[in-house]
Formats: sequence, structure tokens, C-alpha cells
Amino acid sequence: MRIGFVSTYPPIECGIATYTDYLNEALRTLENETFVISQLGAQGQGVFPVFKAQSQSFASDVYTTSVNMTPDIMHIQHEYGLYGTQRGVEIVELILRYRLAQVPVVITLHTVYSELKRDEQIILKHVLDECSAVIVHEEFQRETLLRYFGDMPRMAEKIRVIEHGIREMGPVPDAKKKLGLEGKKVILLCGYFRPTKGYHKIVDCFSRIAEQDEDAVLVVAGKTRNVEYDEYRRKLFLQLNESPFVDRIEILRGQFPQHTFDTIISAADVVVLPYEVGAQSGMMAQCFAAGVPVITSDLPAFRIIIERSGGGLVCEKDEDYPETILRALNDRELADGMKKNIRQYVSEKAGWSQIAQQHIDAYHSGVTVPYGKARYVYFHESGPETKGA
Repeated sequence: MRIGFVSTYPPIECGIATYTDYLNEALRTLENETFVISQLGAQGQGVFPVFKAQSQSFASDVYTTSVNMTPDIMHIQHEYGLYGTQRGVEIVELILRYRLAQVPVVITLHTVYSELKRDEQIILKHVLDECSAVIVHEEFQRETLLRYFGDMPRMAEKIRVIEHGIREMGPVPDAKKKLGLEGKKVILLCGYFRPTKGYHKIVDCFSRIAEQDEDAVLVVAGKTRNVEYDEYRRKLFLQLNESPFVDRIEILRGQFPQHTFDTIISAADVVVLPYEVGAQSGMMAQCFAAGVPVITSDLPAFRIIIERSGGGLVCEKDEDYPETILRALNDRELADGMKKNIRQYVSEKAGWSQIAQQHIDAYHSGVTVPYGKARYVYFHESGPETKGA
């Protein structure tokens, strides 16, 4: 099958970009042809940097390039504000253009909260009506869409739940040694600095943890995009530097290419995700790829994944973080059990190899072969084998 993506893509720093990169590679492993229509600045094999985020010609630019690639299906990775103006309303025009050209469209909605804002309802109504299939990551997101749009034709059969994929890699060997953290119990905060990530809560309570465990260290490996949330970053660094246990806080800086980031995560005994908002977390997938347990806030999406995977602990209130973190650091049986659960979860349910096949099934629901019985054939130049696609 020839699959076209509309998405941000590396080296652009964006969770959607990273997600598409992993999905793209997994689909190619299953012997599919793929290409990516992305923002200016994207790079890679089969990647075409075409549009600016706020371009008013987004739909025509993307359509013209992608339709010339003769895709069997187009897969849009959706996030509000990525594609054009007014929260990305041009995505509706793009889908209609594909419909007029009889190109089926699948869309993954990466942000679906339990309650939809007015502008989200307006955009989603048209998106859901015109797409061949709609992918969300959690069942509660499907239920939300059905609650708002369930009276629209075929809605229940269109919406598919496919979990966020996880790389099948395991921890980087000797990660603590590489970072000079041997013998330490590492609590990690990582990702982009935003107020809604809640990092300040863990910095605030680290003193209580450090007082009870002399081997506990806090590692902060985060950054901002350009000057985004610069004021929050300044306040956070002031808070870190004024901590009475500043000598047990490590702040790591850099661009963090994937192997570097994997090494940082692999050095952690636990990663804390004290987020205040979120529909799912690509960061949790990064942690599980390295086999590292997480401690999260009580967001519905986080609780669902923790309960499904057994790979972490949930704090119902902020006051629970110190005790919960100390449990994860010092209860060896608990920690080993969470790591075992993560390995099993990735290998049996959420690894990209399984998730890619579920995407192929979703694609086939929208692709009609007009020739009767036919099998798509494609061989990578370096690979002698072909797999069903």
C-alpha cells in the first residue's frame, strides 16, 4: 500500500513529528511505501517540506504535492493549530479536496478531551463526516466523539481506538555510568517546559524526598521551543537553584537527539509526569520504551494507561508525590514488578509492530481495490522479503 502522511516531522521538535516518524518506520518495515508532506524544515527519506504552520494556502499546497504522489490513502496526524489559521480549519478544505479526487483519508485525532470547545466541535463535525476512518488513542476519546457526533452516519464504525505505539528497544546499557549517576536513585523530569507539565510541584517537594533518602537525586532534562513559556522556565530554574538540596539536583541541557534522550531516560529509576492537562503522553511512551516506570497525575488518560500496563503509579493529589516517589525508589519488588509489566505490555500489546498492523487494518477499511482480487507488491532494495500490507 502507498500511504501518504500529512504531519510535522523531524528534525522539527514536536510530539506529533516523533509519533509519525515511528509509525512511518514501522509501516515501511511491513513493506509499505510511504511519503510525508510536512512543514518547512522537515527532512528524511520520502519527506516533502511544503507548508508553513499558519499558511492560508496550506490546503492547496499540500493537496497539489501529495496527489501527484498517487497515494492509496492519506493519513493526517491532527493537532489543533498545526495546519493553517483559526486552529487549523484549513484541514477541512484539504480533506474535501481529497474526497473530490477520490483519495480516501484517515485522520488520527491526537487531542480529544472529555469536553469539546465550540471551535473544536465545528471543525470535528466536518472532519468526522468526510474521513473514511478516524483513529483515537483511548476508548474515552471514542466515547466523547460518539457523545457529540453519534447521530452522524456510520460514526460508530468509523472511529477506531489504536494505542500510542512504543518502540521495542529496552534500556540503554550503563546509562547511569555515562551520566555520572552511579549509585544514585534517580528521579527524572523530562520534556518541554510548560506550566501545565507541573514540574514545579516536584521541585517543590524534592526537599522532603531528599531528607528521607540520602541517595535520591533529581535530574531535570527539559527545554522550551524558542521563547515559548520563557517566563515559566525562568521561574523554574530560580526554584531549582534556590533549593536547599541544590547539590543533589542535576540539570541537563542540549538538543537531546534520540539516543541521548534514551540514555537520560534509561538512567532514571522513575520518571514523574505531574501534568495538569493532557489527552495522552508521548513522554510516557518514551519511558516505557526504555523500560522505566512512571509516576503520574490523576488525569483520566494517564490512569487508564497505568491500569492497563501496570507500568507506574498514580497520585490522586499533589501531596502524594513524595511518598509515592520514595516507594518507587525503595520498594525493590514493586519497581521490578513495574518493569516486568512494561516489558510485557510493549511486547504483547503496544509495540510499534503491533500498532502498525492495526493501522493497516484501518487503512483497508477505506481503500477499495477496483480490480477485483489484487495483492500490493513492494520490495525494499536492501530487503529480500515481502510482508502482507
